[in-house]
Amino acid sequence: MGAIVVTGSTRGIGLGLADAFLARGCSVIVSGRTRASVDAAVLALAEKHGSARVFGVACDVTSASALGALWDESARTFGGVDVWINNAGTCNAAKDFVDLPTEEIATVLDTNLRGTVLASHVALRGMLAQRRGKLFNMEGWGSRGEWSRGLTPYCTTKRALRYFTDALVKETRGEPIQIGTLSPGMVATDLLVSSWEHGAPENWLRMKWLFHFVIDPPEPVCAFLADKVLGNDKSGAHYTWMTPLRLGARFFQPRYWRRRPLAGTALERLGERG
Repeated sequence: MGAIVVTGSTRGIGLGLADAFLARGCSVIVSGRTRASVDAAVLALAEKHGSARVFGVACDVTSASALGALWDESARTFGGVDVWINNAGTCNAAKDFVDLPTEEIATVLDTNLRGTVLASHVALRGMLAQRRGKLFNMEGWGSRGEWSRGLTPYCTTKRALRYFTDALVKETRGEPIQIGTLSPGMVATDLLVSSWEHGAPENWLRMKWLFHFVIDPPEPVCAFLADKVLGNDKSGAHYTWMTPLRLGARFFQPRYWRRRPLAGTALERLGERG
């Protein structure tokens, strides 16, 4: 039995996925940019689930050699890789494209798009060699053409990743590999708060009403996605947490009108100023 690699899993959705897979008896490789962040995440997960099934590797997903080392160490430690989830990603501040620093645009493109493409290249080669495996890429706002003012670079990468994933499904047809996407919706993480907090205030004020209905804590979302990944038996699957049916139903449930999903964060204070 191999293991599950989750890139960008030292915090946020990635850490939530690692926790969910460990809770289901899987072995998990935690990965992040720095050794310190990886060690901290591994320690927290080991205290909860034991140390035998969790392992950490520092990896910059924009480096092909680092990604190769991530695969090699994971396969060597657990006897193979059953699942590889390309979760590592970032988001720009919610500002108009022309107002963003060039460096910030480059970081979003490099991490979200280049990182996922390079990681998929490494993972697919390894899975074809071992003749098994599941590869999932993380979708986001923009994957199906959604648009929000201020998120153009981020949404562009997610739109491109839907095409990329569908292309890989076609290229690997007939192989013992399953490829798909995971869509977590809007999850209350530091990344989400930061992108809106440092964006143009009018963009946040335009969107904040919707957050009462769409934003969720990571635990139920990651549990749902983990179950879908483990139960998946086909290539080309797109697993979505916030479906139109789920969202529509929330508008008729009073608790979603009353809740404060971002209480205590900078966004709550920004909303109050607005």
